[in-house]
Amino acid sequence: MRPPSPLRTAGELLAGLEPFRLAWQTPALRRLPRGDGAPVILVPGLGATDASMLPLRAFLDQLGHDAHPSRVGRMTGDVHNIHPRIARLVAQVRDETGRTPALVGWSIGGVVSREVARDQPALVRRIITFGTPVIGGPAYSIVSRRYSADVISEVRRRVDERNLIPIRVPITAMWSRRDGIVAPGACIDHFSPDVENIEVDSTHLGMGLDPDVWSVVARRLAI
Repeated sequence: MRPPSPLRTAGELLAGLEPFRLAWQTPALRRLPRGDGAPVILVPGLGATDASMLPLRAFLDQLGHDAHPSRVGRMTGDVHNIHPRIARLVAQVRDETGRTPALVGWSIGGVVSREVARDQPALVRRIITFGTPVIGGPAYSIVSRRYSADVISEVRRRVDERNLIPIRVPITAMWSRRDGIVAPGACIDHFSPDVENIEVDSTHLGMGLDPDVWSVVARRLAI
């Protein structure tokens, strides 16, 4: 498995088409199963802020879910420090609402979500990720070029160690063959005992506005 090729990464330019697909499928999306007011926290991808998840968050609110931003500012690759911040937010939302939240994470936002659930499964109802590397950390993504081979090897070792600890909440992991940021195979979870891997047809950068992604998120949150 390797990071996406430059040609595949160039395909991310097609992410600009996702709003048109979303608009076309809006009537069908409005007929999706409704939520019952349960909380859900949306965690953005690398370099993004909660604004990137605002359209999906608004959509989930309209469907009857209680959608919350992550409040982490601009997402960095520092999972070690962001993890406790999301864990505190999850506990706060649970205390305020009296209900256990779900976590929806895009790319590295899904990594953080998984680690919170891995360490504190009682705090998380379910996890939904899209474009999230569950294997190798940055090793199989285009950001691997920023790191030395020694750093990549060490991160990969730590990720492998973490994956030996099962995540004991339901997981839905979406991945795409068109992903030009993270190798598609790295987004498929072969470790967790209760996981559903779903293929979608989207670029990595377009997943936040992809109607198929929205459909899966809404349907799984309604369970």
